[in-house]
Amino acid sequence: VYSPLRLLRGCRLLSVSAAHQAHREMPGHVVKSLEGLLGSDRLSFGAAIREQHGRDESYHADADGIFPPQVVILPRSTAEVSEIVKICSHARIPIIPSGACTSLEGHIAALRGGVALNMREMNKILEVNQEDMDVRVQAGVTRIHLNEYLRDTGLFFPIDPGADASIGGMLSTRASGTNAVRYGTMRDNALSLEAVMADGSIISTGSRARKSSTGYDLTRLLIGSEGTLGIITEATIKLHGQPEAISAAVCEFNKLEDSVNATICIIQSGIPVARIELLDEKTCAAVKAQSKLELEAKPTLFFEFHGSKSSVEEQAVRAGEICKDFGGSRFKWAGSAEERTTLWKARHQAYYSIIAQRPGCKGMPTDACVPISRLAECIEETEGDMVACGLAGSILGHVGDGNFHCILVLDPNNQDEIHAAHQFAERLARRAIRMGGTCSGEHGVGYGKLKFMEEEYGPAAIEVMRSIKKALDPLGILNPGKMGS
Repeated sequence: VYSPLRLLRGCRLLSVSAAHQAHREMPGHVVKSLEGLLGSDRLSFGAAIREQHGRDESYHADADGIFPPQVVILPRSTAEVSEIVKICSHARIPIIPSGACTSLEGHIAALRGGVALNMREMNKILEVNQEDMDVRVQAGVTRIHLNEYLRDTGLFFPIDPGADASIGGMLSTRASGTNAVRYGTMRDNALSLEAVMADGSIISTGSRARKSSTGYDLTRLLIGSEGTLGIITEATIKLHGQPEAISAAVCEFNKLEDSVNATICIIQSGIPVARIELLDEKTCAAVKAQSKLELEAKPTLFFEFHGSKSSVEEQAVRAGEICKDFGGSRFKWAGSAEERTTLWKARHQAYYSIIAQRPGCKGMPTDACVPISRLAECIEETEGDMVACGLAGSILGHVGDGNFHCILVLDPNNQDEIHAAHQFAERLARRAIRMGGTCSGEHGVGYGKLKFMEEEYGPAAIEVMRSIKKALDPLGILNPGKMGS
């Protein structure tokens, strides 16, 4: 039986000798079985690649240390994943699935060592059904690759978190993005999954039908489970028709509160906006400095409208009238495809633009989501909290569905500042929960927000989650130390 090494919380960098130590820690018969299955070229014991797979894009690695696996494995098929899991299950070796490693709450940290199962070589688009508007893909396909492949079909996949995440990772964290207000989240756009369970068995969670009233909803049980219940290897997901007309615009406000209230009114009015993004004045100043956009350093809404030419015009007029009622400027239009691309590229790169305003510092992103009726109150309190504790940071997000982000920019050598930032993030999480919301609208739980789960769900619901985890993963080998543990 394998007894994983508990890594020190303070470790920052693995030495070269640690690579050889990692090889020794993995039982020889396990290494031999894995090499017999995959060949040695798809098993990596090197320090650098293990360190890379012991941390994601979150700030937790800087605060807690890097938690590397003992080996990184690159499967290419569901059958290979199944055999890998069987080998690891027999030896009770932890398995941590990963994709593009872009998660933000420590999801891929190997808290108990083990095997990092990286799905990037499972990157095939298997089947496009144009008439049914769906596609079957392997878990390692990224959203950008998928949409490039679909470009000439008249269809597109709308979910767009800022990073070029993998489909498997997006499903595992129940991701969303700027289009969620119109097209929903990954949960809304998944039809069925293929997954490998903790004993190596392979299951299909459903069919390609758009609805079903049969059986337990295993698809949505696995979506958002962050690799703790099963390993998603393939997915059949919905596609959408490329709109006849698309228009984008920018609207500036004098007060952050007014921009939020305009958003609430637009949503409550039933205008089917495709995107509505909030950037506070500090974000706009940062984006202006790093892009070609002509933005004022004011609270600003970015809009995008989809539909027929007439419906897009109608949506824009109605939204513009509402913004004007709240003191918004006249819309500045991004009419051409090139201008729209520039606009949304700047929005997706806002995180890096914000960090660039404080050279030598690092970003600490966090998010929350509340009912839209509490959005203005939550953002106002959060903005006041940020100012009161003297932190450098910005507020932005997909406010059309009540979700917003705070990006704090911290001196990595200032422990007081880092401590204050963690305390701020905890207050934000609890503020959102208190207002009937969630500690995370799209970043997920990982181990970074595990402490808030009982506050959000209550002890009885947490026990149900633990019971599900124990039933599906009795040995506790799937992404241990995270949800359900």
